[in-house]
Amino acid sequence: MISAIALSPSLDVTYVVDELEGIQRPHSVHRVPGGKALNAARAAAALGARVSAVAVLGAGVGQDVAAGARADGVDVHVVPGAEPTRSCVSVFSRATGQLTEIYERAVQLSAGTAAAAVDTAVGLAAARPGWWFVSGGLPDSAPAGLLADVVHRLHDAGVRVAVDSHGPALRGAVGARPDLVKVNRVEALELVGSAGAGTVGGGGADDAAAPSVPELLAAVHTLTRGLVVVTDGAAGAWATDGERVLRARLTGHTGGFPVGSGDSFLGGLLVALDDGADLAEALALATATGTANAQVPGAAILDPELARRLAGDTEVTPFTVAATIAHRPGA
Repeated sequence: MISAIALSPSLDVTYVVDELEGIQRPHSVHRVPGGKALNAARAAAALGARVSAVAVLGAGVGQDVAAGARADGVDVHVVPGAEPTRSCVSVFSRATGQLTEIYERAVQLSAGTAAAAVDTAVGLAAARPGWWFVSGGLPDSAPAGLLADVVHRLHDAGVRVAVDSHGPALRGAVGARPDLVKVNRVEALELVGSAGAGTVGGGGADDAAAPSVPELLAAVHTLTRGLVVVTDGAAGAWATDGERVLRARLTGHTGGFPVGSGDSFLGGLLVALDDGADLAEALALATATGTANAQVPGAAILDPELARRLAGDTEVTPFTVAATIAHRPGA
């Protein structure tokens, strides 16, 4: 089973227009229950997993988000939020093939609402074994140490916990040692730098002196001692369990609608791990699920048959930990 805690959901709307100028009549409009956690949950459900989510949702739009997620196969447990649920808009221009994204900030989250969400999740955990995950950034109003508290309490309830976040929330969570951390390269570099892990190098993500992705994997694994996955856009994704390093790449497949691909990646990864798949198989399905998401408008709207077919086309290359030390980005 797979379960999510969605602390900053949204209604995600994608418009497909001729061009991003003047008055446009969209060729198509796609509305989905979104935010990173619900996107990942919906992707997992699309692949056939049993999925639930504890979601903080305000009245009005929040009701639409809950109904949409349920229609997509997610068993939603609503924690009432005091603020209206946000909306996020993406506009795809046929003329340029470019996507313009307008994301409202995460709504304010009070200490009481946050506690209610965590309490609800812990109360469900006994009946929901398997993987639980928390995904997305948190508003500045979120209580300090919230994600660390989530990890500790869910571990105490006997379930495995995955975290996909960034910034201070992620820094707090890794100290609680989640079973899986999934981040992109920029987020990993930020995490490692903020933790004082200067041994992996310095500089920005595009700096030649910046640490390679395998070096980032090793540094994050030192902090968590669990599974670590770092995505690197078109360059593929890397993973380690501390004993081996894997790189997954799927070439020849692109898409014009990348919104939600990282979330769909996480959904596919957890589906495979929950089914008992090897890390290499899980990384392949995750990569393929993210790619399948990019083929059509709307986050986590994907063809599960395409995802599983692309998983077979995904190249997963194993490395020994020592062999990755000299590997630099772009090799």
